[in-house]
Amino acid sequence: MAKIKTIGVLTSGGDAPGMNAAIRAVTRAGICNGFNIKGIYRGYDGLINGEIRDFTTENVSGIIMSGGTILKTARSKEFMTMEGMKKAYENMQKHDMQALIVIGGNGSLTGAMNFAREFDVCCIGLPGTIDNDLYGTDSTIGYDTTMNTIMDCVDRIRDTAQSHERIFFVEVMGRDAGFLAQNSAIASGAEAAIIPEDSTDVDQLARFMERGIRKSKKSCIVIVSESPKCGALYYADRVKKEFPEYDVRVSILGHLQRGGRPTAHDRILASRTGVGAIEAILQGQRNVMVGVRNNEVVYVPLSEAIRSDKPFDRKLIKVLDELSI
Repeated sequence: MAKIKTIGVLTSGGDAPGMNAAIRAVTRAGICNGFNIKGIYRGYDGLINGEIRDFTTENVSGIIMSGGTILKTARSKEFMTMEGMKKAYENMQKHDMQALIVIGGNGSLTGAMNFAREFDVCCIGLPGTIDNDLYGTDSTIGYDTTMNTIMDCVDRIRDTAQSHERIFFVEVMGRDAGFLAQNSAIASGAEAAIIPEDSTDVDQLARFMERGIRKSKKSCIVIVSESPKCGALYYADRVKKEFPEYDVRVSILGHLQRGGRPTAHDRILASRTGVGAIEAILQGQRNVMVGVRNNEVVYVPLSEAIRSDKPFDRKLIKVLDELSI
């Protein structure tokens, strides 16, 4: 195996606050340890199309506080094909890159795993996703910032909910994971959270309406995990039909959840995992995700990080139930 001298770094999939802090950490830790760093623009598409530039410490100066990603990001369909991966590999060879650091979520790290398997490339993943759904790390880059953004939005929505005595269904991101919905509901004092992890035979809406609406509480907030079938609009329509006496509104927070200045927690997490990615390469590790668990930097095989279900603490459901009476 060729000695690693040059490392490429890219951001892929949905942007997450803290990605810039991770890019900065990878670049500076890499240069500090004698590596050449290449910034790859627009994710895997940029690797396929050769959008690759030398990175110095100046390239990442003054970006730790910025949301989004200076490298831009994209979801690449072409990289899912063998032809696309072959072009990407040829560009890595052309630019004398022996390793690739990928900052992204489940799909991005799946791409890295497949690429490493097909072309024997050293790939290191950083958990950059607001969903917090990657196994092996307590938190993902962007999750804390997004949760704080949701909390701020719900605080404002509550003002109008109380003023008009309305039920508000607030839809948040999270894909197949309810971490954002459940924890932001606790943080914002919401009356309920409807999440995938709690989808049993029990009708979550019926249970909430029986328990959560009382004569003394005519306004309330319900946080709903996004879903193509059962999102906030679905539950609001049901309440309008089944409980027409209530005034119901919907607020879908959408992409505003992704933006904004990263919190201290996300900046620190991104910095620690970025440095950890360079340390993994120095140790000769390959095809792992860098996470932080119990305040320790850990290395998790990519296959484990993306395929294992991240455990959801069901005690959080009890906490919200008891605090929302």
